[in-house]
Amino acid sequence: MKKRLVTSALPYVNNIPHLGNLIQVLSADVFARYCRQMGYETLYVCGTDEYGTATETKAREEGVSPRELCDRYHTVHRDIYSWFNIQFDHFGRTSTEYQTRIVQDIFSKVYQAGYINQHTIKQLYSEASDMFLADRYVRGTCPHCGYQDARGDQCEDCGKLLDPSELIEPKSILDNTTPVLRETTHLYLDLPKVLPLLQEWMGKASVEGQWARNAIQMTQAWIRDGLKERAITRDLKWGIPVPLEGFEDKVFYVWFDAPIGYVSITAELTDQWQQWWKNPKEVELFQFIGKDNIPFHTVIFPSSLLATGEEWTMLHHMSSSEYLNYESGKFSKSKGIGVFGNDVQDTGIPADVWRFYIFYNRPETSDYVFTWKDFQDKVNKELIGNLANLVNRTLSFQKRFFGGQVDSVDLDDPENRKFWDTIKSHKETIEKHLEWAELRDGLRAIFDLADFGNKVFQENEPWKLRTNDPDRARRIMANLVYLVRDLAIFIRPYLPETSQRISGFLGCPTEDWHEAGLPRGITLLGEAEILFKQLDDDQISGLRERFSGSQAERAARDAKTAEKSSHAPGDAVALQSPKNKKKQKGKPMTDSTDTQEQPKKLTKAEKIALEDKDLTLDQRFTKRVDLRVAVITGVEQHPEADKLYIETLDDGSGQERTIVSGLVPHYTVDELLGKHIILVSNLKAAKLRGVKSHGMLLAASRPEGEGEVVSVIEAPWAEPGTRVVVSTQDGEPGDELTQIDIDTFFDIPLEARDGVVTVGGKGLAAAGRTLASPVVPQGRIG
Repeated sequence: MKKRLVTSALPYVNNIPHLGNLIQVLSADVFARYCRQMGYETLYVCGTDEYGTATETKAREEGVSPRELCDRYHTVHRDIYSWFNIQFDHFGRTSTEYQTRIVQDIFSKVYQAGYINQHTIKQLYSEASDMFLADRYVRGTCPHCGYQDARGDQCEDCGKLLDPSELIEPKSILDNTTPVLRETTHLYLDLPKVLPLLQEWMGKASVEGQWARNAIQMTQAWIRDGLKERAITRDLKWGIPVPLEGFEDKVFYVWFDAPIGYVSITAELTDQWQQWWKNPKEVELFQFIGKDNIPFHTVIFPSSLLATGEEWTMLHHMSSSEYLNYESGKFSKSKGIGVFGNDVQDTGIPADVWRFYIFYNRPETSDYVFTWKDFQDKVNKELIGNLANLVNRTLSFQKRFFGGQVDSVDLDDPENRKFWDTIKSHKETIEKHLEWAELRDGLRAIFDLADFGNKVFQENEPWKLRTNDPDRARRIMANLVYLVRDLAIFIRPYLPETSQRISGFLGCPTEDWHEAGLPRGITLLGEAEILFKQLDDDQISGLRERFSGSQAERAARDAKTAEKSSHAPGDAVALQSPKNKKKQKGKPMTDSTDTQEQPKKLTKAEKIALEDKDLTLDQRFTKRVDLRVAVITGVEQHPEADKLYIETLDDGSGQERTIVSGLVPHYTVDELLGKHIILVSNLKAAKLRGVKSHGMLLAASRPEGEGEVVSVIEAPWAEPGTRVVVSTQDGEPGDELTQIDIDTFFDIPLEARDGVVTVGGKGLAAAGRTLASPVVPQGRIG
């Protein structure tokens, strides 16, 4: 049995982590806990990533040294993870002597092997601050998507990696001046030279380790687009010095040194670290990261290790999650938007409740939106209404009517055998998911088993059987008590405190995974208690209001509330509503709210309709609607809706796109996979039953009997990203259009006429060929 080495992306130290950031460290915690329960020799290491520009910038803003800043936020992170019951073997940091020694050693071996080059380049320089500007010291407009506040290293909006010199209208964040280009010399990792080693390793590792689809696709896209030499040094003060003559004033770029932190944090824990990191025959490395970090763990870090020529423990399986978004926007540390780790502690809601929600909705294959309403619904219906309900009703009934005495289970009895065959089948499913870190599916399988237990309880009505057939009642209840024990074993990685509490109710341990499925070990129950309190509407409404807006806006609200509460009744500065205001002597009222009716504020759709009123439908289409060909690369059933699919698309942008469509009654998964469909590319994202849909596909429909015939519009001849145009249009369409809402789209009706997709009677075409609708030759399209 191989050892399992578990890491999660090292959280950056310059801010407080929010729920989206916590997914990685929590996910690795669940997997490591499961591995320990299974009996694998397991090591889970993590720590704060402390070097780099962002730390320097934050320290400069706060008027402290980088070391002081790191010390403070390392403690903040450590305390938040402790509150969430994350069980690291060691939680360290990268600003240590271990890190310096190991990073410099790896660099020296890569350099000696001939995989390091040096180039003199032109880099942005602030004349006002008299210094070269690191990537994150520069912001400007992204050349790819037009986002106007893109960082110099990576656009936060489209995710493209950038060089700061590519930005449009760049500005120094230190002094708000426009930087100039000056020459500087840096060291580069020769990725094209490493590529043969990387491809040989990846071809084997991605198969044996069952890499996630998005990890493989993103890595292959990097390779397909052509790997380039990548700078590994920066003109900074806060970082690891470069041990090479002529580069004494440089430090290593954080993305070269940060992943090596996994190794140095292990070395800080044990002097036997090479038994974990240079032992690929006996150790499997499982890494938990967000999708934006994939290339650094499948290309940059592995290339650095391969280039040393030494035998390293390399990535076996990567669990890469999508984004957890917040209400109507994104979680953002920089903007202070979302629910943060310290906020969670102040809600009074136990850590296990938060752990449940995060894993029940873990964004494994698509982004997921956290809403307070969804949080309330999932907790009340599943955690309390399903799992906690089974625990409470089973143990309370057993204790009340049988004195807590639990009978032994005779597995030769057909009814008992059927019950336990079901348990063992569920156990196999749960293990299958957890072995490959499919944590959401694993937890949902556990809750399916709890649901099975509730159905057994309800259908057998033990409250009647205890008088009509007491022996059978005792047998059924014994089965259910042992099922509760097994559920406590299964949830232990996810909800450790809850598992421990149930263990106390049962008077037996719940640590050994292999005991599940074996009805033994319980003799006398203790006293059971209610596990969780329901989340009521007032509580959730209060939390939604409390955590609305950014952290800065919340602070301003709190200050305003404190100021109001400090005024005594009748204070002259107390606010008055307009209708209660009194005219001051000699000064007429000028408040427009009392003297005239305000003009009606138009909606965006109404403004668009007014602007386009003199245009024909095909002209409005060309001005407003951006249709693109896209290929369906993945399809899965929506977990919360019987008629909805969640589809993953390649739209030619290089980034995966997710949409939701109601095609379950009309197409199978296999029928949709690989289709070249037509995507409304600039449609605003909308949440459909908890999943964000970034656009919609076109389909023609017509009524038939009590239902309808639906046919997806296709363009199998066209490449992903191909623009759909009016067939009579001269020349190419204009630049990428702004986003539109669904009302604006449907105000420009598309129709199938005589088997052709039309707008205003004119056909639509992609790559020179007309879009057809043969199955629904006449009908609406939407």
